[in-house]
Amino acid sequence: MTHKKAFIFDLDGVIVDTAKYHFLAWKKIATELGIEFTEEHNELLKGVSRVRSLDIILELGNREASQEDKNKWLTQKNNDYLSQLVDMDSSEILPGVFEVLKYLKENNQSIALGSASKNARPILEKTGLLSYFDAVVDGNDVTNAKPDPEVFLMAAKLLNIEPENSIVFEDSVAGVQAANIAKMTSIGIGEATTLNEAKYIFKDFTEIETSFITSLIK
Repeated sequence: MTHKKAFIFDLDGVIVDTAKYHFLAWKKIATELGIEFTEEHNELLKGVSRVRSLDIILELGNREASQEDKNKWLTQKNNDYLSQLVDMDSSEILPGVFEVLKYLKENNQSIALGSASKNARPILEKTGLLSYFDAVVDGNDVTNAKPDPEVFLMAAKLLNIEPENSIVFEDSVAGVQAANIAKMTSIGIGEATTLNEAKYIFKDFTEIETSFITSLIK
């Protein structure tokens, strides 16, 4: 296969299931503020920056807050989240992901990470996946959150591949929308009812066969 494409992966909920750790950290903050925060509410935070996530939680509780308080809670949330990642290892990689990454590497395809997470690099290191990525673009590198396509366009640019030759794996509505806005091929990982704007949808990576990846490369 001589065609070279850019395969861009989101992190949380696509490569690793760190969403549960984010939920627990945000719930702790919400509880301290007297705001009800459920797993359904947590869906609103998928693919969203840390700053915007806090704003959404405050909106749920009709709460106003000073920037000083917001900064304090943002730091508290991140520290709590990071403390849960200390023992993270390759067992956290979601089923089927490693096989897809390995197949792409074996077929000389370009691989990038495009995530809102500001902890993407340490997570990839802890799970032993960092060497599979030719470029990493995370929350430290971009200004605009998804559905703005900045993170994906930057990843494609770093790989020196045009957006129309780029494929994005996403588990959030905002992420799928960002890929579509960038004129990239969007692949939703999760529920079809939620990710119906994606060009292709799979429940998880175990449903993705190598023949499908081959068809994307060609």
